[in-house]
Amino acid sequence: HGTYFEMLGNFSFGDYFKDDAISWAWEFLTEVVKLPKEKLFISVYSEDEEAYNIWQDKIGIDPDYLVKLGKEDNFWELGAGPCGPCSEIYYDRGEEAGCGLPACKPGCDCDRYVELWNLVFTQFESDGAGNYKNLSKRNIDTGMGLERLACVIQGVDNLFEVDTVQNIMKHVIRLAGVEYKKNDNVDTSLRVITDHIRSTTFLIGDGVLPSNEGRGYVLRRLLRRAARHGRLLGIKDPFLAEICETVIQENKDVYHNLVEKRDFILKVITNEEENFGRTIDTGLQVLEEIISAPGLRKILGGVAFKLSDTYGFPLELTKEIAHEKGLTVDEEEYENLINQQRTNARNARKKSGDKGWEKAAELISALPATIIIDRENRSAESNIISIIENSSSVEKLQGGKKATLVLAESAFYPESGGQLGDTGTIENGDFVFCVEEVTKSTNDVILHHGTIINNQEASTGEKVVLKVDEERRNATKRNHTAAHLLHSALRTVVGKHVVQAGQEVGPKIMRFDFTHFSALTDDEIVKIENLINAVIMAALPVAVTEMPLEQAKSMGVTALFDSKYGKTVRVVKVGDFSAELCGGTHVENTGNIGLFKVISEFSVSSGVRRIEGITGTNLIEYLENIEKSMKTTAGVLKITNTHEIEQRAASIINDLKLKEKEIENLKIKLSSYKADQLIKQAKTHGDIKLVTAVIEDSTPEDLRTLSDSIKVQQENMVVVLAGINEANDSVSFTATSAPDAIKAGIHAGRLVKEIAVLAGGSGGGRPDSAMAGSKNPALVHDAMDHVDEVVLKMLKL
Repeated sequence: HGTYFEMLGNFSFGDYFKDDAISWAWEFLTEVVKLPKEKLFISVYSEDEEAYNIWQDKIGIDPDYLVKLGKEDNFWELGAGPCGPCSEIYYDRGEEAGCGLPACKPGCDCDRYVELWNLVFTQFESDGAGNYKNLSKRNIDTGMGLERLACVIQGVDNLFEVDTVQNIMKHVIRLAGVEYKKNDNVDTSLRVITDHIRSTTFLIGDGVLPSNEGRGYVLRRLLRRAARHGRLLGIKDPFLAEICETVIQENKDVYHNLVEKRDFILKVITNEEENFGRTIDTGLQVLEEIISAPGLRKILGGVAFKLSDTYGFPLELTKEIAHEKGLTVDEEEYENLINQQRTNARNARKKSGDKGWEKAAELISALPATIIIDRENRSAESNIISIIENSSSVEKLQGGKKATLVLAESAFYPESGGQLGDTGTIENGDFVFCVEEVTKSTNDVILHHGTIINNQEASTGEKVVLKVDEERRNATKRNHTAAHLLHSALRTVVGKHVVQAGQEVGPKIMRFDFTHFSALTDDEIVKIENLINAVIMAALPVAVTEMPLEQAKSMGVTALFDSKYGKTVRVVKVGDFSAELCGGTHVENTGNIGLFKVISEFSVSSGVRRIEGITGTNLIEYLENIEKSMKTTAGVLKITNTHEIEQRAASIINDLKLKEKEIENLKIKLSSYKADQLIKQAKTHGDIKLVTAVIEDSTPEDLRTLSDSIKVQQENMVVVLAGINEANDSVSFTATSAPDAIKAGIHAGRLVKEIAVLAGGSGGGRPDSAMAGSKNPALVHDAMDHVDEVVLKMLKL
């Protein structure tokens, strides 16, 4: 099998069984597909006399074409559960494809007999310990690989020579300018690319995007491996999207979704290949340097980890390259480093008091689920049934103490589904408990975290009044409904591939994560804002309805179907614009949102973008701050009208560019002057001239410019300069060697390396130009005093 193949099959659950399954399989292969009967062999489980007799007596198979095999070959079982014998249909490829032994039949390890179709007769239930009982309803589960059937029908040796797949490979061959079946390494790369581009095209078409986990990571590995094999074939530029066009063309008649999503698929592939291209060259260079070390047999796990963590090299790619060089990878060390990274990340996320909260969790697990009161009731009543202080249950809570109150009923919304919890107060006429955070346990107990803000005490059993912060709740509702509108707008403007990947909705801001392969353009953001604000201005009703999950799905409701939902779900519908499964709080009418504004859009991980947006009074405050900032900027620019800021800023930038150009010209003149002065001080050693100098307060770029200015003056010039950068207490060295000096034996890279080592630094480079550095300015003059000595040694004078 490749990484992508199509499986044909038929199923029966308590209906037809062996007789029909066998008859129909034979009919399909011999009458529909018209395979020669004399080419088909059958295997059955050695104890399945029923299947054997059907093949022999009903179908008329000669016993010489019937083979009984053992449990390891012809019994389908996966631990405890349903299982049963199977019967396989093989195609005989002929003696030339076999081992030549007289006893060669299906079950032999040679390539003569190709399994076409596996008929599984699920008739037993296993307890996993070798005991079986009959199922009350027997089942049929068959499977036949389409590509394998195509190989047999078309008379080719493998799936890469099937016509539709071969057309994809031919496209790769044209791009790479290579031939098939001329070189084993070339053939491997052609097959990898052909197979992987088929898989990636269909994965993306089904909504999978490259990421660092799960199926997205599988997709990323396939794309990067294909890209790397393209480079092995000499294809340097991104090419996979072009091959993808052929995949779509070959499959468009059956898979219409590939045509519909063509542009999206091509963009995802191009984006991923370009991103990988930015790091692959550096990563390959690092790996090649390591592999070239004499006597190396195993690549350290730390190297593989760095390649993955820094350069985006999946472990599998490092292993493949290592294998090509006859090396192995220390996978155990790699896994240890990965696990250590995960542990460090978990520890970084942990909050103080986690162990204590585990004790509190045991107390909470014994409490009854909180009854939810109508959340629009701003002054509901309830009773305290538990007080948890410092992870222990207490009867009374003193004023000023932090604790968690558990009530019989609550109108407070707990943090859930990305919506932050309510705040407010819990009172009884004496004490006032300020609710700072509300969460919910796994057994649906609502937890009110906060502090008594006066000197009174609270006790379990007391009747209390719940006062939710209405202003905060309303602001959160505006942002949450806006998040639903944003989700729908994104799918309308950007594409149906957009799926919610997370959100955080609070009173101040709304953060919405979604799957997409590139940054949104300014034009797309404007379209999204305009669409949402049009819906807001239309004052559409927001309806909340509970219904069975299946009914919601049939309505086309947007949901995160990887999430777990109960049989009954809550649907939030905004006119005909949006319908989502949601348990949060929302406005009653879109007009209550006021306005919506995107304030930022950026990447949070590969394939996932984030939009931050604001609504209502927060948007008014945002605009007021912008206006205030513009007035301040206008004052700094010494203009009275904020509308003139852009023009004034453009004028200042233009003036700066002119000044920068003047400064650059002065630097060139100064460098030329310095070069002339240093050339006058040049020493002569044999046939070459040597210029050395220590330049105070200079950058590496200053040194390179000055060094090049000197070198071009004469063909026999050698220049060694040191620059001290007082700002970061560092030293830069540069060495250049003109053509005649190189011929005389002066290698700039080796020269500058020796000098840098004397100053406690390092460096090197090409024969004609090299750089080095040091963090010890105190040693620079002593090091430069040795330049003549090193040059004379190279000249052998």
